Amino acid sequence: MQFNDLTIEYRQQRREIDRAMAAVFARGQFILGPEVEKFEREFAGYLGAAHAVGVNSGTDALFLALRGLGVGAGDEVITVAHTAAPTAAAIVMTGARPVYADITAGDMTIDPGDVAKKITRKTRAIVPVHLYGYPCDLRAIMKIAKQHGLKVVEDACQAHGAEYAGRKAGTIGDAGCFSFYPTKNLGGYGDGGMVVTGSRKLAGALLALRQYGWTRDRKNFVAAGVNSRLAELQAAILRVKLRRLDAGNRGRRAIAALYDRELAGSPVILPREEHPRRHAYHLYVIRTQERARLRKYLLARGVPTMIHYPHCLHRSGAYGGRKSKLPVTDRAAQEILSLPMYAGLPPAAARRVAAGIMKFYGCGK
Repeated sequence: MQFNDLTIEYRQQRREIDRAMAAVFARGQFILGPEVEKFEREFAGYLGAAHAVGVNSGTDALFLALRGLGVGAGDEVITVAHTAAPTAAAIVMTGARPVYADITAGDMTIDPGDVAKKITRKTRAIVPVHLYGYPCDLRAIMKIAKQHGLKVVEDACQAHGAEYAGRKAGTIGDAGCFSFYPTKNLGGYGDGGMVVTGSRKLAGALLALRQYGWTRDRKNFVAAGVNSRLAELQAAILRVKLRRLDAGNRGRRAIAALYDRELAGSPVILPREEHPRRHAYHLYVIRTQERARLRKYLLARGVPTMIHYPHCLHRSGAYGGRKSKLPVTDRAAQEILSLPMYAGLPPAAARRVAAGIMKFYGCGK
C-alpha cells in the first residue's frame, strides 16, 4: 500500500494529458503562453474569482501576494505555526516577521480569538491557512481584519475546491494562494502556483512582479520583481486535471466518510466538518496520544502513515524563534497522524487501514 499513488490519475487521464503536452511541444512556446492564459481564466472561473495570476509555486504565490499588497520590511504578519514551512517562508521573504496565533483544538485551524490578541501597530496582514483542505473560520477572520484595517491572504495551497459558506476557499480574502505541487488535489508534474484576487490593481501588480517587474509590453519596469512564471507544460496539464477536480474531491470525501464510519467508536480523534465549511480532504488527519506505537504497529502491517507537520514553526530559529506560547499547537504536533488519502485509494485499502487502527486499540468490529 502507498500513502499516495500519483500514477493512478495519470493512467486515467493519460490520453488527454499526453495530447495537451504534445500541443505545447508542437507550438514551441514554453513560458507564459496561451496555456497559462487559458488556465488562469479557467481556474478563476472555477473558483468564481475575478483574476488569477500563475506563478512558479505556492510559496511564490504567498510571497508575491503579500508583496503586491504592500507588506515589507518591519511589518508583522499573523499566521499559524501548525502549517507547512512555506507559509512562514513566504512572509520572511518579504522582509516581514511572522507572528504566530494558536489554533483551535476542534479543527486545528487558526484561532480568531488569539489572532485579535496578537495584533500590534506593526501588523499589516493575516495569513489564515486552510489546513489539510479544511477552511478556517473566515467570517471571524475577515471581521477582525476589517476592524483593524488589515489585509487577508488566504493560504489555500491545500484547499482546492474547499468551500466556506458556499464560496470557494481562496476567494474571500484580498488574495487567495494555491500550490500545484504534485500531491495536491489539483497537482501538476512539477512546481506551480496561482494567486487569485478580486482586485484588478493587485492582479496587475502581480503580473509585473512575477517577471522582473516588467510592464506587459516590456517597455518599462514598475517594480523590482522576481522570476516566478508558471510553465506552459504545467498549465496544459493542469487544464486537463481541472476538469476532474470536483470528481477527485468527491472521491476523497467518499474515502473520508469510509474512515469516519470504520473508525467510529475508536479512541482516536477524527477530522471534523461543520457548516458552513466544506472539506476538500487533501489529507485525512487523526489525533492520538499513542502516535509512535500506532505508527509502528501499522507499518509492520504494511500501512504507511505520515505526520503533517511534526515541527512547529514557532520553535524554529529560522521562522520565529521560541517566544510564542501556543499550547494547542504544541499539543497537536505530538498527536497528529495522517492516514493514506488520495482520490483513487481503493475502499478495500482504506478499510484495511481502519481495521488496523481498530485492532491496535482492541475495538475491532
